[in-house]
Amino acid sequence: MSQLENWLNSIPGHTLADIRPASADASFRRYFRVTDSNNGQTFVVMDAPPDKEDCEPFIHITRLLRSVNVNAPSIITMDLERGFLLLDDLGDRQYLDYLDDASSEALYRDALTALLRMQLIQNQLPPYDRGRLLDEMGLFEPWYLNTHLGISLDQNQKSVLDGIFELLIDSALEQPQVFVHRDYHSRNLMLVDSNNPGVIDYQDAVIGPVTYDLVSLLKDCYIEWPREKIEYWLDEYLQLTSIDIPVDRQRFIRWFDLMGVQRHLKVLGIFARLNYRDGKSQYLNDLPLTLQYVLDSCHRYEELSPLLELFEATVLQHSEAINQ
Repeated sequence: MSQLENWLNSIPGHTLADIRPASADASFRRYFRVTDSNNGQTFVVMDAPPDKEDCEPFIHITRLLRSVNVNAPSIITMDLERGFLLLDDLGDRQYLDYLDDASSEALYRDALTALLRMQLIQNQLPPYDRGRLLDEMGLFEPWYLNTHLGISLDQNQKSVLDGIFELLIDSALEQPQVFVHRDYHSRNLMLVDSNNPGVIDYQDAVIGPVTYDLVSLLKDCYIEWPREKIEYWLDEYLQLTSIDIPVDRQRFIRWFDLMGVQRHLKVLGIFARLNYRDGKSQYLNDLPLTLQYVLDSCHRYEELSPLLELFEATVLQHSEAINQ
């Protein structure tokens, strides 16, 4: 902390003090809120150890987002050698804490507006290609099945899972490819008074499937909405988007649901890994909803029936899969 304090003290024009944690993060990044004692203004400091985190993608994508009027924090100053960035403070009012039946329509309209702007970004970013999509789903078996539930798949079951992975990847890659935030959900959207929402945690953005961020937003692992509301917001998106969607509504919703299975298989693995590898047990609380999203889609689509049968033979035999 002394290195960070020394850097803050060296920034001209500010007297920054009262360093306190600002938010948790699922990576090695840490965030602190500091106050300028000259005027009471608060800022956020990112501490990203250079040997573990690369700040350049965050800086690059911040500029891209702000160029299309998405409310990402402006960067006040930085020290890349030590991994320190001083950022505008978008506050601490996460969408998650303010979403309810009364507020959801307005808050999601704002979130969809920001998403539509993001999807207009045209820039060279890493592709959400077959290898990346497969690597992500590859977390599901070792971390969720093997480590969390103590389940080992036989060769036939592994083949079923491989076939489902290919189906999900094919569906993702046949979609229009656009800017993808990758974690566009209620903990990364901040309720702000002007140009709502504030958008954070976008440093892993890629060019990928048009439905991916919609899944993150509407099949959020931290809050659940009725299916009719989800489809209402999907219809709103389809009415507003300028992206050429070359399929009808039913096919688009299928894209959305299969994209959700890809994402949620990945997330089951990530949440388990965060607990067992990184000691962040709070993510276990979010496993049941994440699992439920997968099961719901399995019941909707005949082509996912092999995955449902696999879950019934393995995961659903374990009560802890439902309870945590």
